[in-house]
Amino acid sequence: MSNNNLPRIAITAGEPAGIGPDIILMLLQAQQWPAELVIIADPDVLKARAQQLGISLQMRHYTPDSQMKPTRCGEYSILPIACHVPVETGVLNPANADYVLQTLQRATEGCLSGEFAAMVTAPLHKGVINDAGIPFTGHTEFLAELSQAPLPVMMLTADKLRVALATTHVPLHAVSSLITPALLEQVLVILQHDMQQKFGIANPHILVCGLNPHAGESGHLGTEELDVIIPVIQKLQQQGVNLSGPLPADTLFTPRNLQGADAVLAMYHDQGLPVLKHVGFG
Repeated sequence: MSNNNLPRIAITAGEPAGIGPDIILMLLQAQQWPAELVIIADPDVLKARAQQLGISLQMRHYTPDSQMKPTRCGEYSILPIACHVPVETGVLNPANADYVLQTLQRATEGCLSGEFAAMVTAPLHKGVINDAGIPFTGHTEFLAELSQAPLPVMMLTADKLRVALATTHVPLHAVSSLITPALLEQVLVILQHDMQQKFGIANPHILVCGLNPHAGESGHLGTEELDVIIPVIQKLQQQGVNLSGPLPADTLFTPRNLQGADAVLAMYHDQGLPVLKHVGFG
């Protein structure tokens, strides 16, 4: 943070052949920001993309000890990291996969050291990173490993809807075995804690999805609710955690059921995020 309390925010440009550079350039053109935005990317990629889009921007090289000032329309600070091979817009190349991870690592290191107040990530392509022979399941897991976080909990927000996930980027067939009493309890405790600490909600009301259709239909459509989810909910309710569930995911996300809820915990990625992205995408 600078003397005038402006935050310095790192933005990683994501997949160099994808839409990340475009999004960043358009944001920089749109308005003045009450922060110093530091773009971590290959400057040649940004210059070429700006020319393709017909956008005129002034670039200045970032140094950690430089005086911070708000990012104005048409200018940006660049922390340069070079791509390994030339970039063709729209053409994925596994040879640049390590470049993408280098930008994430640099931003994360800056956040952990206090150099940056926060980081924002443009989209990357997980498949092309794996095609390069690098095991990678997503931003969540990569950042957790770098920051040595024992259990990351992913939560996305769109307007007033907040959806957290018990499991993240795992195959659907593995979800049931991963949802153990220990994991579910940890995730709910973390979610409650951060709703209190990060969002200032003293007694957050959390809706918990069932895993199976109709939340298991009293065991006729699966027993995970009876064996795992209900016992954990009851245990935490006795400790004062404000939980409701397990609720069928096909009707939980209706306005009536969401009324008065502060967050939803879905059991797996595509149970909760399609609804949230329908509400907030774009």
